[in-house]
Amino acid sequence: MRDLEILLHQCAVEPDFQVREMLTWALIRLPANVVVPRVVEELARPEPRARRQALHTLSKVKDATAWPAVAARLDDADQSVVRTAWYSAVALVPENERVWLAGKLAASLGDGDAETQRSLSRALVALGKDVIGSVLAVAAERGSARVRRHVDATQRLLKDPDFGFTASLKSARREVALGRTRSTKG
Repeated sequence: MRDLEILLHQCAVEPDFQVREMLTWALIRLPANVVVPRVVEELARPEPRARRQALHTLSKVKDATAWPAVAARLDDADQSVVRTAWYSAVALVPENERVWLAGKLAASLGDGDAETQRSLSRALVALGKDVIGSVLAVAAERGSARVRRHVDATQRLLKDPDFGFTASLKSARREVALGRTRSTKG
């Protein structure tokens, strides 16, 4: 399909987010059995923007056959691609891989700047309390103060998705500094 190749090429180079959204919209209206394998190929491109956009598109198509390719991007060399892979993985993860994904994501608790931590927390929260509860408990018990702060902020986000992450992170820092929290129990 000629249209598919044109859309994919433009997705890989387009700097404007809104235009990329429209391109994705056009892609997801094409037959998934044609689009998904071709978008998966885009994950091997050297340009991070192309990989990010391919992950974003796959999360919108929601075709389970893309799961292995998306899961492989959780270890991408580019952190912005990894962050996009978190969301895509959550959207596509099969039920029997949800606990594995929670553990994989939890391994990054405490890493990165506030925006990266917020992205990770949102991805974890999207997996649900039943899936992430035990991995957060282990991370809080065994992790550094930075990891514990991130776990606490994630738990607050889990309880109240509208609660500001920055305020949550500041509060978590205060609680850990005062020695009031070592585990997810309080």
